[in-house]
Amino acid sequence: MAALRFCLPSLLLLSAAHAVDFEKDIRPLLKERCAECHGAKKQKGGLRLDFKSFAMKGGDNGPVFAAGDAEHSELWKRVTSTDDDERMPPKGAALTKPQIAWVREWINSGAPWPETQADREAATDQRLRHWSFQPVTQPAVPSVNGGLIRNPIDAFILAKLKDKNLSPSPEADRRTLIRRLSFDLLGLPPTPKEVEAFLKDSGPLAYEKLVDRLLDSPHYGERWARHWLDIAHYADTHGFERDQLRPNAWRYRDYVIDALNADKPYDHFIREQIAGDVLKPESKEAVIATGFLAAGPWDFVGQVETKSPTLNRAARAGDLDDMVTQVMTTTMGLTINCARCHDHKLDPITQEEYYRLWSVFAGVKRGERPVSGTEAQRLVGERARLGERLREVSLEVARLSGEPLDLADMVGGGNGRGTGKKGAGIVLATGQSNEGKLGYHRDLPVNRYTRTKLTAAKDKPHFIHGVFIPNGRDRVVIADGIILNQVPPSSGHAWDAVRNGLLNSQVHARAGAVDYASAGHSILGLHANGAVTFDLAEIRRVHQLKELNFTAVVACGAGDSARKSLVNFSVYVDGALSMQRLKMHKDASALVDLALPATAHHLTLMATDGGDGIGHDLLFLGDAQVRARAQASLLTEADRARLTNLEEESKRLRQSLTAVPEAAKLYGIVTEPPPVIRVQRRGNPEDAQQEVFPGGIACVKHQLADFGTQATAEGERRAALAKWITDAGNPLTRRVLVNRLWHHHFGQGLVNTPSDFGLGGDRPSHPELLDWLAGEFLRSGWSIKAMHRLICNSATYRQVSAGSPEASRTDASNRLLWRQNSRRVDAESLRDAVLAVSGNLNFARGGPGFRDFDYTEAYAPIYRYITADKPELWRRSIYRFVVRTTPHQFLTTLDCPDPANFTPARVVTTTALQALTLSNNAFMLQQADYLAKGIGHESTSVEAQVIGAFELAFQRRPNNNELHAATTLTETQGLFALCRMLINANEFVYID
Repeated sequence: MAALRFCLPSLLLLSAAHAVDFEKDIRPLLKERCAECHGAKKQKGGLRLDFKSFAMKGGDNGPVFAAGDAEHSELWKRVTSTDDDERMPPKGAALTKPQIAWVREWINSGAPWPETQADREAATDQRLRHWSFQPVTQPAVPSVNGGLIRNPIDAFILAKLKDKNLSPSPEADRRTLIRRLSFDLLGLPPTPKEVEAFLKDSGPLAYEKLVDRLLDSPHYGERWARHWLDIAHYADTHGFERDQLRPNAWRYRDYVIDALNADKPYDHFIREQIAGDVLKPESKEAVIATGFLAAGPWDFVGQVETKSPTLNRAARAGDLDDMVTQVMTTTMGLTINCARCHDHKLDPITQEEYYRLWSVFAGVKRGERPVSGTEAQRLVGERARLGERLREVSLEVARLSGEPLDLADMVGGGNGRGTGKKGAGIVLATGQSNEGKLGYHRDLPVNRYTRTKLTAAKDKPHFIHGVFIPNGRDRVVIADGIILNQVPPSSGHAWDAVRNGLLNSQVHARAGAVDYASAGHSILGLHANGAVTFDLAEIRRVHQLKELNFTAVVACGAGDSARKSLVNFSVYVDGALSMQRLKMHKDASALVDLALPATAHHLTLMATDGGDGIGHDLLFLGDAQVRARAQASLLTEADRARLTNLEEESKRLRQSLTAVPEAAKLYGIVTEPPPVIRVQRRGNPEDAQQEVFPGGIACVKHQLADFGTQATAEGERRAALAKWITDAGNPLTRRVLVNRLWHHHFGQGLVNTPSDFGLGGDRPSHPELLDWLAGEFLRSGWSIKAMHRLICNSATYRQVSAGSPEASRTDASNRLLWRQNSRRVDAESLRDAVLAVSGNLNFARGGPGFRDFDYTEAYAPIYRYITADKPELWRRSIYRFVVRTTPHQFLTTLDCPDPANFTPARVVTTTALQALTLSNNAFMLQQADYLAKGIGHESTSVEAQVIGAFELAFQRRPNNNELHAATTLTETQGLFALCRMLINANEFVYID
């Protein structure tokens, strides 16, 4: 109760024998002295004492009255305390003995508090009367005269303007309108031919047909997906300190684009993103849609790498908070995360309700998953069947012919030559090594002491005896000669760690002059300071061989990092060094051909960092093989015939295995049975309180917010939430969406806080219009394109953006929309517009994002941006591979938001750095040069070149003064100088 602070007043002395009357004695006492700290305006310690319903609930630490027991009431303890930090009241005189006696008597008598009308009204949370929690109304369209009304939107706007004695602005010219529509709906400037065609179309529906044409364009989805991905805080990397790649996240981005282009009903759009895998499990589209829940940042270290359960719980808490916040903020415009540590301070949302939403997502985690479970099972089954048969055939061929046994095959890799099996149930042993740098082989314990037991499938031979990956920080932990296995056998990450780390057999590496990967040879990769031990006795037993050789071409990897590597390679047989260490660096390579004694049991291949401390250095073994040195006996005719047949079958099996594709994958959600969720006191995962069941929030009354019990299946919880959010009676979902659309068409919403419709947010400038639009949205079948048509076809949208001093004095921020707002083109649209006018925009749609950076694999990957100087990097910005912790400098300077955050409304700044960037950035200079060369090829006349440049950049011809000035500039400084100036002009970077 250290945080609890309240005070009782000093009243006129009353007789100790006076019978305590609550209305005469206690209520005035509380009102006079307690209300300052514990009343309507302030509630220290979460305690409010002005009304019964609040007082009896208590503060952050629970009730302060133990009715009938003053001695155990926090109130009594405080008013009788002699500690200045604990005593109440903290200011003024202490309570007199009679007053303290009355408090004691009142509590001991049961703390009676007669309920008045004021108490009853206070018990009803007045916040529930907030406008956004009320049902959507069906307002009548105002009847107004004296202005152009193209549809009901204009009637609502005009009625408000007339109330303030304002008039709407005239309609903009056609060139302005097509440019405005093109940037709004497509994020691109119109071409000169499109402008010319629109200007020449004299039909009465020319404008309406233009709106329809733009909405039907595939570029519409590319433009409006950007707005949605902003509030989904989508990116193609994890974020946090290990900002690793998400190579399959792009499928969700493409889902959003395609759904918007298809005008998927918004309620379906939302339900698929929350629970598509449950509602439509056989639909690839619906499964991909759930990438929405995984679009945000993810703490790989906290969720996977940390060995601390406390840190793991904290990271998981952050993960669940992100999912809940994303869903509720995006769809219903509520700052739900404010209730994580306590009841929401502004909105009628309790902390318990917040954790009930946690319970909805308790079984959801992020990760790679097949797009189609059915297809994935079929492909995995097919690969397993072919792989098993290939393994059987390969073993028999090796036994008969003495062919080499590919070590990469034995660990399930081999660049397509392997059997496709994952190493017969390898369990990864995470060894602990010496302090500091691992350095040379002498710094590592002998390998026979660093083995670990393996779990193998029953009745299946296994050749991997042990895997050793020290961490370079701690000392080796050895028990009974065996390194303690720190990855439990049930870990799902064991094979991934082997395949992607120590035994990375899928990479391309040069060994001398031979590119083994491209030549179809297998590659076995060893991270520095790792080792793998093969069981030679098992190999001999299975293959019925006696004398063996180990052969391999050893080389460092390719690239700048590898050329600096000092990685060393050693071979141990039964724990003893069996050859001189190879010190590998730069492009060095060596051939290893080592005879293995007939009595040898274990072959260990080890790589160390050579003292440079670069633990991610890779050493590659080309065609690492164990060969039979001599045949045990000559083959019979029958054996030769059988060998021929087996070799042909092996060839067919390998071809068939290669032809079976990998199942398409998505970075999305993976599910598991949901654990119990408890309220976390003050948001602390280490201080869990009462259990909660899945549910929503009660301040919206359209449906019960109960989604089940602990026994309710994971998917059913999300499906229930999705249906609750998209229920036609939900007062928030439709309002929030139509307001978002309005925001992007006018630069500000009817509610100017698009993701906060709570008491801390803005009030609607036109509440009747907002509800009318929400009603039209439902009547249209939740069609987003129908709402675009309504807004874009209105006279309000088509106004000029020019200001008016008189109107500005009444409505400086243009909240009443007496004109259109002049808006700057956002960062991505500006980049795309530059490429479009230079003639370089690549319109290729969909698929993995383009990477306009050099990537260096490291513990924390390194991203270095490059100038986009080739067509594959000139695609639309929506298809850019978005790195979360390394923002693109050019786009960030132009206010591209941080994808770690939700961005319902982008910040627009004007800085000197922006001017310098537009004028001097390598990309801008490059594209200005392309624009100049393209125009130069079109015409040799300087005047014609100037006119062509203006038409491309501004979608208009220059006036006489501009033509004269631009011609002079071009003649004296060249066409490049003109093109550079045009794409830096305000007219280029502003829509109006």
